[in-house]
Amino acid sequence: MDTTPSAQPRTATTGAAAPNRRRVATAAALASAVEWYDYFVFGIAAALVLGDLYFPAGSSTAGVLAAFATFAVGFLARPIGGIVAGQLGDKRGRKPMLVLALTLMGVSTTGIGLLPTYETIGVAAPILLVLLRIAQGVAVGAQWGGAMLLATEYAPEGKRGIYGSVVQLGVPIGVVTANSVFLLAGAFTSESAFEAWGWRVPFLVGLLVLGLARYIHTRVEETPEFRQAERALAEKERGEQASPLRTILRGHLGTVMLAGGSFAVNTATFYILITGVLDYTTRELDMEHGAVLAVSLCVSLTQLVLIPAAAALSDRFGRIRIYTVGAAGIAVWAVPLFLLIDTGSLVWLAVGTFVASCFLSIMYGPQAALFAELFTPEMRYTGASLGYQIAAVGGGGLAPFVMVLLLEATGTSMAVSGYIVALSVIALVSIKVLAGRARSR
Repeated sequence: MDTTPSAQPRTATTGAAAPNRRRVATAAALASAVEWYDYFVFGIAAALVLGDLYFPAGSSTAGVLAAFATFAVGFLARPIGGIVAGQLGDKRGRKPMLVLALTLMGVSTTGIGLLPTYETIGVAAPILLVLLRIAQGVAVGAQWGGAMLLATEYAPEGKRGIYGSVVQLGVPIGVVTANSVFLLAGAFTSESAFEAWGWRVPFLVGLLVLGLARYIHTRVEETPEFRQAERALAEKERGEQASPLRTILRGHLGTVMLAGGSFAVNTATFYILITGVLDYTTRELDMEHGAVLAVSLCVSLTQLVLIPAAAALSDRFGRIRIYTVGAAGIAVWAVPLFLLIDTGSLVWLAVGTFVASCFLSIMYGPQAALFAELFTPEMRYTGASLGYQIAAVGGGGLAPFVMVLLLEATGTSMAVSGYIVALSVIALVSIKVLAGRARSR
């Protein structure tokens, strides 16, 4: 039988913890930003060059499909990172798991930047690329729960939404920086030089994440709520303690699945916009990739304002209410979005993706706080991570791949709109059921 945890008193974050709030919020935001930057550069590279360099056989469509399939493999690995880090994070702390995730991401992203192509080492190239992408997936699966809990469990009463949003800001910051670095790499290299080595520069920038991991390890303290939960668990007999994963599977799996269902449309639409649309507009509509990247960059900048605004509204009016507005908006806008994109106009592309981004931001803003409030501290890392990563696999990871397949099979972008609408319906149903379970304001 699925049960949702009853509300527990919040741990006070005054006193000794209060001076750390700004440092913790900054560290959580930076951790999220650099992790997502490292993750997104692969998606951009997959749309631009990886198909030709690592999967050269067959048509250009086959190469893109192979590159996007590798992109999706990273998503399939994310639940592994969420499960492992969740188990350890609920027992040993949020901070050490976040540090480990950042380190793994920095090493794997740098490895991709140094990886020889198919022409140089043959079949070993795509195999190693897949393995490094799996490592990226494990890292990001472990990271989100750690950064999210670091921020929300330090939040003062009534501000969990706005504190959680600093982690969500990592997504647009990651997109902006990834697009910016790719634009700079393209601007300062010729087309042949970009294909030869210029695309590697954004991956090598990922080395900076290792310095951030060191900072968090030495300068950030464990969250007050975890320390309180840790003391409570220490008072119990060891034989009475069940693992967080076992507790989730036995009593809260329905809540995890509903959380995933509520978020799948957000992550799918997001990856369609930043990866699928980049491929579609440059390969099918003959738009210049630098201009499309610039549109994506500008639209992502608006999310830096919209996400915290939506989070603040959720602190006042409730997570579920704000979240529902975003999901309904995505459903309504799915068809106009691709009608505008199909014009081949940069202006209409910007309008379409901007409006879609507004609805995505409305969902992103309250999401961290909503997921945190679905679970008690002793199982929160595991439960929230699983819900998030299930959506990532079912929605985001497959979305660019599904988009290409739908376009090839039907010849119309309206099939992609239908895919988004279907996921929106799943989200709205999931949110309605969660409304009776979530411990939101």
